[in-house]
Amino acid sequence: MMTTSAAVPAQEPDNLILEVNNIEVIYDRVILVLKGVSLSVPKGGITALLGANGAGKTTTLKAISNLLHAERGEVTKGNIVFDGAQVHNLSPNDLVRRGCIQVMEGRHCFGHLSVEDNLLTGAFTRRDGQTAIREDLELVYTYFPRLKERRGSQAGYTSGGEQQMTAIGRALMSRPKMILLDEPSMGLAPQLVEEIFEIVKQLNEERNVSFLLAEQNTNVALRYAKYGYILESGRIVLDGEARALRENEDVKEFYLGIGGEGRRSFRNVKHYKRRKRWLS
Repeated sequence: MMTTSAAVPAQEPDNLILEVNNIEVIYDRVILVLKGVSLSVPKGGITALLGANGAGKTTTLKAISNLLHAERGEVTKGNIVFDGAQVHNLSPNDLVRRGCIQVMEGRHCFGHLSVEDNLLTGAFTRRDGQTAIREDLELVYTYFPRLKERRGSQAGYTSGGEQQMTAIGRALMSRPKMILLDEPSMGLAPQLVEEIFEIVKQLNEERNVSFLLAEQNTNVALRYAKYGYILESGRIVLDGEARALRENEDVKEFYLGIGGEGRRSFRNVKHYKRRKRWLS
């Protein structure tokens, strides 16, 4: 059932890897982008953050990973708790060391470096020696055998799918507890999208890595996630179990493109329950 009173599902804090509590984000000290966003991710879970382009998905992830300052943004209200500790004032490096890392939209590989060198940059915060790092490199290659074939190639000359695999593999090299994955399907063929999400599922089940997926591709995201939040204009307007969201008539129409002939905007749909989930 979809929740009716709060955007954070009723779970014990000990079972949560991430809690975002009523955050507000402002750019340039003027532009209000996020308005009272609250969400949570359970340990070992896959949670989807859904919405159209410009809804605030990327800003939410950057608020969690503390990357807003580079874009003159800041969290002005609320707090963020990762693995039991408040982290919204930590540096991105400190957050990576704690086990939370973001895979950016657009992949952002180092194009002039080889695929393997890109992967090794993901271990820059580790202090457990070269042997452990090499073992994890081989582990990454077991999940991404295509990268092993291309290990010596310049990343800038690999395909979009291979670059996405490289970006996820680089995140794995930091031994994360949670990965913030921003638009992993962007610009990829459907077959590659399925391959990427199957690997995400494997990593979740076999390595117990938690995921927060920011996606426009609602259909694929809700097939792999257990829980989902829908953002609209910087606010959470709907959340619930992934199965319930898939069966919701308005979600079907406006995010899955099914049914509802003649409708153009869910602002005009009276039965669309855009619940007030933020605090004033």
